[in-house]
Amino acid sequence: MRVAVAEDGALFREGLVLLLEATGHHVVGAVDDGDKLAALIERTPVDVAVLDIRMPPEPDGGLTTARRLRALHPRTGLLLLSHYAEAHYLMEILKIGTEAIGYRLKDRISSADALRDTVRRVSAGEIVIEPVVAAHLVGSPAGQPDELGSLTGREAEVLRLMAEGRSNSGIARELFLSPKAVEKNVAAIFAKLNLPTDATSHHRRVLAVLTYLRARREG
Repeated sequence: MRVAVAEDGALFREGLVLLLEATGHHVVGAVDDGDKLAALIERTPVDVAVLDIRMPPEPDGGLTTARRLRALHPRTGLLLLSHYAEAHYLMEILKIGTEAIGYRLKDRISSADALRDTVRRVSAGEIVIEPVVAAHLVGSPAGQPDELGSLTGREAEVLRLMAEGRSNSGIARELFLSPKAVEKNVAAIFAKLNLPTDATSHHRRVLAVLTYLRARREG
């Protein structure tokens, strides 16, 4: 894949480039602020842009640049990185989009395998959420609105893992369930959250996660 990097820390930027190239990706350019990244992608389209959340041209320049890129290049995947697990960053990222976008902590993608997997999933159109942030937001179901409080303990566990970006097979492995049992729980979650049944117009998996995350934030 063709990847562009924007990170104002020279050492981390160089490390990202080395890791990306080690995993077989072609880095078309690595810059130190959002304006330069936008100009780079205007000249040379990429599959995924990797951005530091806190970089020039303003304190949270990565978010500003991500909004700009999503408007100008909606098919480009966006992977935003941060040193800190901040719930408000996640909520801002979800406003930008729920497809081909990710939020990961820098120290969690410092291995080639982790970075390769994250970039691949973002490029494939998935939403990839840092597990520690998702776990903090989804947490315990106590005190949630009725539709969320109606989830069983097992369904809440399945939804938490969905919020971490796990596939059904990944959830099955984590909870030692059969794939059919996971599918049954996912279907129950969709029903209890009153999500649209038209799968061609609505991504119910993403809607379920968004419903849960928003409820936890408001609670």
